[in-house]
Amino acid sequence: MGKDPAPKLLSGGNPQIAKGYGDAVVQSYIDAMPGWKQDIGRRLDALITGAVPGVAKAVKWNSPFYGTEKDIWFLGFHCLTKYVKVAFFKGASLTPLPPGTSKQADVRYLDIYEDCPFDEQQFSDWVRHASALPGVKM
Repeated sequence: MGKDPAPKLLSGGNPQIAKGYGDAVVQSYIDAMPGWKQDIGRRLDALITGAVPGVAKAVKWNSPFYGTEKDIWFLGFHCLTKYVKVAFFKGASLTPLPPGTSKQADVRYLDIYEDCPFDEQQFSDWVRHASALPGVKM
């Protein structure tokens, strides 16, 4: 019996992973992240899980989602060509604001580039705060 083929990488190197719920599907996404982005995915997952014990996880639309309950999400991330984009779905309510703006009024982004460390303490604070806000049903 052969090994399952590696997931297809979509535009920007984002893994194509079937929709699913739980840690296993999120780990499959992270395992398929290309190159240095995989280390970022592992670190993000560890920080989120550390900040919000028992966090709900899923992969939808080829992106990992994190929430307080099934289908109520506060954060997701996605691989793009030169960075990993973290979306805080109610990021406009966080202090300080995550740096990236969105066409959607409530959403704020944090873009993480190779060889450009991000403030893990600030990220964890944002995650804790975001998880306490009403999530977004998706």
